[in-house]
Amino acid sequence: MLYTYLIKLLLNAVGIFITAKILDGVKIDGFGRALTAAFILSLTNFFVKPVLTFLLYPITILTFGLFSFVINAMIILIVSAVYPHFKVKSFLWAMLFSIILSIINALLHWFLIV
Repeated sequence: MLYTYLIKLLLNAVGIFITAKILDGVKIDGFGRALTAAFILSLTNFFVKPVLTFLLYPITILTFGLFSFVINAMIILIVSAVYPHFKVKSFLWAMLFSIILSIINALLHWFLIV
């Protein structure tokens, strides 16, 4: 179980690093910093995202689930605010980062079958 988490964390760090290289509005200092950002992102997804999802559930229902993109962007901005080596310029960059990171992570997981 720990092995699976570490593999997913490593793949998420690769995704963060690649996505930050693609987007001009997102800056990360290096792969080691991306690994730390991936760890902070996983903690934020575990502790903060369920609370935000619960509190904003009515809006998510009204938008047929599309508001979850906004929640993901808010999580990215929280990580950017907490971790000084990972910077996102604006909310729109965070939303774009979230979408591209999801696509890259899905491709990485699909190729490696984790």
